[in-house]
Amino acid sequence: MEPVRKIAIAVDLSDESAHAVKWAVKNYLRPSDHVVLLHVRPTSVLYGADWGASETTEEAPDKETKQKMEDDFDALTVAKAKDLAAPLEEAGIHYKTHIVKDHDMKERICLEVERAGVNACIMGSRGFGAEKRSRKARLGSVSDYCVHHCDCPVVVVRMHDDKKESEAPAA
Repeated sequence: MEPVRKIAIAVDLSDESAHAVKWAVKNYLRPSDHVVLLHVRPTSVLYGADWGASETTEEAPDKETKQKMEDDFDALTVAKAKDLAAPLEEAGIHYKTHIVKDHDMKERICLEVERAGVNACIMGSRGFGAEKRSRKARLGSVSDYCVHHCDCPVVVVRMHDDKKESEAPAA
C-alpha cells in the first residue's frame, strides 16, 4: 500500500492555477494522496493581486457597501475554487479547500504549507518572474519566493503561451 502524502496546490483563481491543478492530477498526484487546495485571498476587495489598487476618485465606500463587496468577493472566491477542484473530484482524489485572507500572498502560502505539514506544494506560474522584471521594479514572483522559502519541495508548473491561447475563451 502506498503511503499517504499530503500535497498542497496553491491557487490564485487564474488560468495558470487551473492548469497547475490539471497538471498535478495528470502527472503528480496518486489516488491515495490528500490534497489541500490553498488560496490566499487579498484582505480587501479594493486591493487585489490581479488588478492592483483601485483608482477611483469617488469617496471610499461606506461600511455597508464595503461589507457587501467583501461578501460578494468571498462568494466568487468559493465558487471559483470549486471550479478549480473539478479535476480532483473527477479523478476521485481526496481534497479540502483552504481559503485564508492576507495581504502578503507569498509569505502566507509558506506559512500555511508549514502549518499543514505537507510533503510538497504545487503552484502555477504566471510568467512574471526574473525575465519580466525591470531594473527599477524588482517585484519577485510568488512562485520564486515559495521555491526559496517554503519548508517543503515546491513544484512550479509553467503554462506555455500556446496553451494560454488555446484555453482562452473565444471572443
